Amino acid sequence: MEALLIIDVQNDFCPGGALEVPNGEQIIPTINKLSREFDIVIQTQDWHPKGHSSFASSHQGKEPFEIIEMPYGEQVLWPDHCVQSSPGANFHPDLETKRSQLIIRKGFRKDIDSYSAFYENDDETTTGLTGYLKDRDIDTLCAVGLATDFCVKWSVIDGIKEDFNLYVVEDAVKGIDIDGSVDQAWQEMLDKGAQKISSQKLLN
Repeated sequence: MEALLIIDVQNDFCPGGALEVPNGEQIIPTINKLSREFDIVIQTQDWHPKGHSSFASSHQGKEPFEIIEMPYGEQVLWPDHCVQSSPGANFHPDLETKRSQLIIRKGFRKDIDSYSAFYENDDETTTGLTGYLKDRDIDTLCAVGLATDFCVKWSVIDGIKEDFNLYVVEDAVKGIDIDGSVDQAWQEMLDKGAQKISSQKLLN
């Protein structure tokens, strides 16, 4: 059985948001079309408390996009974004969410960031998504959303580690693209066994 995994289509990741993905809103009509065709739709939502450790503002003298060392490894420092209950954390108003059956909130632990739908950035703390999918006999995920080079990439790679089949819908993802990070993300996902697919192929 397969499911659509919609990753972080939130106001702060769309144009005008605190951490906007260029043209991020352009994929929403395609995602909406896909969500109407899947029996199972799952979403993720970045959900940070104020003063989260991944925010540059939480570290004196640090600027957004600097990299620091955390107990779990390297951490990119971000502008404050997707703060719990803020307008920026809300799903984009154009995104159709009524068919979603599960929302995985991530990044709500103050001392650890979370890109992946499956694991927080320590690669140990789980979100519970694997158990949910296995309980429902879901073995295949089609990933869409934001951003290709961070939360989409890590969700796809971790999903493959958890023995799921992963398809990435190439016209339903967008990336931030820091120094070529989108191309690198695609290469990493494909090298791990992800498959690239178009929405047209899925809709047909």
